Amino acid sequence: MARAAVPSGASTGAHEALELRDGDKTRFAGKGVRKAVQNVLEIIAPKLVGKSVAEFSSFDHALLDLDDTENKAKLGANAILGVSLAALKASAAHNKLPLFQFVGGDTATTLPVPLMNVLNGGAHADNGLDVQEYMIAPVCGGSFAEALRAGSEVFHSLKKILSDKSLSTNVGDEGGFAPNLKNNEEALQLLSDAIEGAGYKLGEDVLLALDVASTEFFESGKYNWQGKHIGAQEMTEIYSGWCSKYPIVSIEDGLAEDDWDGWKNMTQKLGDKIQLVGDDLFVTNPIRLERGIKEKSANSILIKVNQIGSFSETKRAVQMAHENNFHCVMSHRSGETEDVTIADLAVGLGTAQIKTGSLSRGERTAKYNQLLRIEETLGTKAQFKGRSTFEF
Repeated sequence: MARAAVPSGASTGAHEALELRDGDKTRFAGKGVRKAVQNVLEIIAPKLVGKSVAEFSSFDHALLDLDDTENKAKLGANAILGVSLAALKASAAHNKLPLFQFVGGDTATTLPVPLMNVLNGGAHADNGLDVQEYMIAPVCGGSFAEALRAGSEVFHSLKKILSDKSLSTNVGDEGGFAPNLKNNEEALQLLSDAIEGAGYKLGEDVLLALDVASTEFFESGKYNWQGKHIGAQEMTEIYSGWCSKYPIVSIEDGLAEDDWDGWKNMTQKLGDKIQLVGDDLFVTNPIRLERGIKEKSANSILIKVNQIGSFSETKRAVQMAHENNFHCVMSHRSGETEDVTIADLAVGLGTAQIKTGSLSRGERTAKYNQLLRIEETLGTKAQFKGRSTFEF
């Protein structure tokens, strides 16, 4: 017996696998999933009931064969992924192994560095910030547990600073604070102050990361940045300037999902210094990732299981990235569930980094708690690579 729950994103890439919704405005404002459930019960189940999950790979490929569309538009990626992940868990249980170990074997021993979204903007908040996520990356302490403690302490340090400045401490979709600030850079200074206020060394114990989600403000070939329309080169210069002032080690979706030339130029300028993570650019799709590798656009990929819609395809994307020296970041969605599968996948697939929100909201902390349990299970075998995770 196994269960899986499928998340949903607020800011989604145009090239993601299709999330099938009912469109009936009288139920859940059109967001119902009865069609997807019906596809599971009436199309998927009759074809797969009776097949053994003991050989998971063949089961998952039989599942994928039921939808011959490029983006899973026939059955819905949410219908397919729910079955795929539930079967994966059932197969792990059949083999009497923890999920992370079933996925990765004896080499699955590395706990990921958490990229914690503690300040929200963009589509995740209603506060005027262009950048969607301002993240802290605690790399200190020598273990995931100690890094998580640092992240928690910085989060609460930030809350005190915001409160002292009479700024909002309400939280956005991913559990980070969503204050109204004067400009995008002010958030970086607040994070710097919070890290030092918690007693940690900025740039040594705790690093900074961004998810700009620039596709959200890209229009007619320009980026609407703080009220001005600027090009990809100007955006890259802004990032370069920030990297010289702050210990930023990762920028996700710094440019739009189809601005391939801009990505190539940005990678030439910044790719030897920091992670340039493709989320909307790659949508966990091996075909788009292959293009990025060939064109040297980005040097890292965000991994979201519901972007591609099955475990097998997710694993393929991670393997392709690792074979080409791309970093991988396992990721949640803004519309998360209490399902903790991605915590096991981060360890099992060896992504070495994970995004799953701030230290508030149960659907976020559930993943952190699972990673604590995994580290405890591994005991002396557990590894936490800290800052070296970001090195190329």
